[in-house]
Amino acid sequence: MNGFLQLAKKRYSCRKYQPVPVEEEKINYLLECGRIAPSAANRQPWKVFVVRDSGILSLIHDAYPREWFAAAPVVFVFCGDHSLSWKRQKDAKDHADIDIAIMVDHITLAATEQGLATCWICAFDPDKLRQILELPDHLEPLVVLPLGYPADSVDENRHQQSRKPANDFVTFL
Repeated sequence: MNGFLQLAKKRYSCRKYQPVPVEEEKINYLLECGRIAPSAANRQPWKVFVVRDSGILSLIHDAYPREWFAAAPVVFVFCGDHSLSWKRQKDAKDHADIDIAIMVDHITLAATEQGLATCWICAFDPDKLRQILELPDHLEPLVVLPLGYPADSVDENRHQQSRKPANDFVTFL
């Protein structure tokens, strides 16, 4: 098995974090992994908030009130910048959400590589996040990503039972 596939199989949605701070150098490494992510027309329409302050974390937790979420020592909030994002000419489809998804995927995999864990969250209250972070209209909160050292483990063979086989969704032409 190649290295990337092993890494991808190791990554999971963690909902149990150790009460241990995440080192600054690891956070910076993750941000660099996200910074180099591709984006439509290389517009890089992203704004990332790295939240470690306990007071702001408490407010962020109100936007997604789950007990497990409150245990994460760091939370990244990824916002799409609609003033920068590329829009498809034919139908004006704004690609900020796609660009953010690519960046977040880079960061989740890099976190796994560093022995950290994440959980991709989209079911938050965007209005609360807008207010907490004092976001201007052109910034849209798209993903909230708790980050920390996992306090649980995952069965790396879970994909054998829980993933559709490729022939269910791939068509070769």
